[in-house]
Amino acid sequence: MENKYDLNDFVKTITEQSVLNGIVERVRERRKELKLSQKGLAQRSGVSYASVRRFEITGEISFNSLLKIASVLNALTDFEKLFNTEIVSNLKEY
Repeated sequence: MENKYDLNDFVKTITEQSVLNGIVERVRERRKELKLSQKGLAQRSGVSYASVRRFEITGEISFNSLLKIASVLNALTDFEKLFNTEIVSNLKEY
C-alpha cells in the first residue's frame, strides 16, 4: 500500500487508514490461506483482476466488489456487524 503518514504511525489509535490497512492485510492473508492467487480470487468473485490487484496495493475498491470478495473468502457475515453497536449518548442509557 502507498506510504502515507497516519496518526496511527505515532499514536496507537484507530484511524480510517489503520482500519483500511488492516482490512487489506486480512483479505490478503485469507486469500493466501485459501491458496488463491489474485487472478483466482478475481475469477471466483467476478471482480476484475485489476481491481483485486489495486485493492491489495492501494486499498481502493468499490463496496460491492469488496462484498463479492468477502463472499469468496467466507467473510460475508463480518459485514453484518457493521454499525450494530448501540450509540450511548448519556450514562443513564448505558
